[in-house]
Amino acid sequence: MDTLLSRITIDPAICHGKPCVRGLRYPVETLLELLSSGMTIDEILTDYEDLEREDLLAALAYAARLTRTHSTHPVNP
Repeated sequence: MDTLLSRITIDPAICHGKPCVRGLRYPVETLLELLSSGMTIDEILTDYEDLEREDLLAALAYAARLTRTHSTHPVNP
């Protein structure tokens, strides 16, 4: 998983410091929204040719790591 997580970069000069993939202007948040909307990895890769399969897996791994907290709060839709 560490290899995947190394694809996630945080740079204040890119997307206001939001976690992005490989320094590209693809925030993890956006990729997760695409996946949660029902798009497949292949569909996303077709639409965004500079992304790689491992980038999407890295976004998922990053989200999984963020959920490892000691307390949780309800999410309001």
